[in-house]
Parts: sequence; C-alpha cells; structure tokens
Amino acid sequence: MDHETLSRLKIAAKNIRLGAIEAVYSAASGHPGGSLSIADVLAYLYMKEMNIDPADPKKADRDRLVLSKGHTTPGLYAALAERGYFSKDKLKTFRQVDSILQGHPDMKGTPGVDMTTGSLGLGFSSACGMALGEKLAGRPSRVYAIIGDGELEEGQIWEAAMFARHYKLDNLVAVIDNNGLQIDGKITEVIDPTPIPEKFTAFGWNVITIDGHDFEAIGNAFTAARACKNQPTAIICHTSKGKGVSFMENNVKWHGSAPNKEQYEQAISELTATR
Repeated sequence: MDHETLSRLKIAAKNIRLGAIEAVYSAASGHPGGSLSIADVLAYLYMKEMNIDPADPKKADRDRLVLSKGHTTPGLYAALAERGYFSKDKLKTFRQVDSILQGHPDMKGTPGVDMTTGSLGLGFSSACGMALGEKLAGRPSRVYAIIGDGELEEGQIWEAAMFARHYKLDNLVAVIDNNGLQIDGKITEVIDPTPIPEKFTAFGWNVITIDGHDFEAIGNAFTAARACKNQPTAIICHTSKGKGVSFMENNVKWHGSAPNKEQYEQAISELTATR
C-alpha cells in the first residue's frame, strides 16, 4: 500500500472514531466500544474497497454493507458522513426524535444504509440473501457483513453460514469484529464461540485471520477475498474494543456507555493527537 493511500485511510479512521465519540456524547447514550474497534475496517471499506456513490445511494450495481451488529451505528454513521452521504453535523443529532440517525440502522431513513438491523444474527442472514440476489441478477455487486464476536453465539449465524457455502456466495464477505468482549463480559465466559476460524473453515468458508487495525493486512485480506471463487470469505479481525481511547480500550464498561464531559474531552484530545 502506498504512503498516500495509507495516510488517507488513517485520517479517515481517526475521523470515524472522532465522529462516533461525538455522536454518543451528544446523545448521552450509545455504543462506543464496538464502534471504535471497527473504525479501521469501516475506513477501508468506505474509502477504498466498496463500489458506492453517495450521490446515488440506491444505484443497482452498488456494493452493500450490512452492519449485523446493529448497535454500533455511531461508527457506521461516522463512516457514512466521512464518505459524504450526509453532513458531519448530523452526528450531533444521534438518537434524537426525528433525526435520520437512530440507535440502530434504518434503511428507509438513512442515506447509505442498506439493511435495517438490530436483533443480532438477522443482519447476516439478510446479507446472504442480498449476495444470492445479486448473483441471480448477474450483477458484480459484493456484500459485506460486519458481525460481532458475541453475535456468533446466535444460532442463526451458523444457519446463514451453511446457506452461504451451499450457494457458493463468493461475492459475500463476513467481517468478524473479534474484540473479545460483549455486553456481559468476555465472550469466552458468556457462551464461548471459539475457535472462530476453525468453525468457519468447518462450514466450508475461505477464512483469513488478521490484525483488524493494520491497513496493510486489511487490504490484503479484501484483495484475497475478491480472488476467492466458489466460497464465501470470513475475515476474522482481531481488534481492541474502544480502540484509540486509552480508558475505553479493552474495557467492557464501554460496550454501551456514554462518556461524561471530562471523558469526552479526553477522548477527543487523544484521538485528535493520533497520527
């Protein structure tokens, strides 16, 4: 990856993290931890990988992104704002009555949102249906589903995984945000879904495991996913919950808590200083 592209992606990821914190603080509610852990992947997808056009959000041959872990909308909305789907000022209206930016994604109300999600597991199934539909229509569109590692405890995830392999959905990529924490604690202590790579392999998927904060690794993974034929791809991203904010990192408290004024100011200061 050339220096200019890497620099652009790092700036985008920083802005996505800043936007996510701004949204959660403005609403005094939301899910910052998992939004920050996927910021680098979102930056790569929206700024480099996906065939999308903010001026034409519903174009037929666009790539689709489904945020299956739908509670992490602060990250998604910040990415959409960074890409130009709406003004960044809108992030301050997060979760307000009549705002286009509600707590979970709304495909009817928010430009750039491809699927309404919230109940864990359902988004991944929707992504599988989208991928099959695009194949049947003969379009080149690709579908990306971002899934939480705690979400892997849902049985529906594995039904969808079987479906995707059966129909050879090589236009589908499941991105697993493997930060190790869910609302009730460590995933290994709630209902342990590990070993994650081995399970997707057993279900017939092409599996790639990476550092989800390393843009070189992220880029190589998505390139390899495009090259894989007759199999869906799962990219297992090892990430840190709350990445970029010292007091949030790997702290389960920040799964679904909003910072107070002092914490907000510290978070903005730390993220602004990020290179």
